[in-house]
Order: sequence, then structure tokens, then C-alpha cells
Amino acid sequence: MDRPSRTPAGFAATVGIDLLAVIVFVVIGRASHGEGILGLLVTLWPFAVGLLVGHVLALVLGQRETRSVRWAGVVVWVSTVVVGMVLRAVSGQGVELSFVIVTVLVLAALLLGWRLVAWLIARRRR
Repeated sequence: MDRPSRTPAGFAATVGIDLLAVIVFVVIGRASHGEGILGLLVTLWPFAVGLLVGHVLALVLGQRETRSVRWAGVVVWVSTVVVGMVLRAVSGQGVELSFVIVTVLVLAALLLGWRLVAWLIARRRR
């Protein structure tokens, strides 16, 4: 039997969990700056596009197991940050160094963290 994220439903679940993680990042960031929920999509879209690009890249590079903490997870994380920041810059949104650093660290914790937990649970069940 295939691993869950190798199936279409598992892949969709993995993308969904990642998107939820990015939404959490955006909501917390906006709240910490006293910004309302109305601008959520403006802040979210560059990172959501980067996330999707990362999943496509992982598939193209042969990393079908996008739930993996290893290369696929790193590809998704790096793509989310890099593409997200490039799109923020070209759309006139802020890309200050402090924001980039916080983004790198928080998205690493969120996007790689849940994969690590899932891997540890799966390993324990074996």
C-alpha cells in the first residue's frame, strides 16, 4: 500500500496542512502588528503561491513524498519563503530583513515541524 501522501487524497491533505500552517503564520503576524483580518488575503497570497510552487517543484524533482521532512519538506519551505518574498517585493509589500528572518524561522518551524512530528509518530508505529 502506498504511503498516504503518495495518494491523491494524501497529497491534498499535505498541501492543506501546509496551507493551514501558512495561514496561521499570516494571522499571527497580522495580529502582532495590530492589523485587521481584512488584509489577510493580501498578505497570504504570495506565500500561498510559493507553497504551491514548492509542491510542484518537489513533484518534478521526484520527491513524491511531500510529507517527508527531508528534501521535499525543505523544497516546499524554501520555495514558500523565496517565492513569497519575491512576490511581496514585486507587489509593493514589505520585505524588510527582520521580516525575512522571522518568516524563515517561523515557516521552518511550521512547515517542517509538523512533518517531523508525523515522521516520529510513523516511526514509533513501526
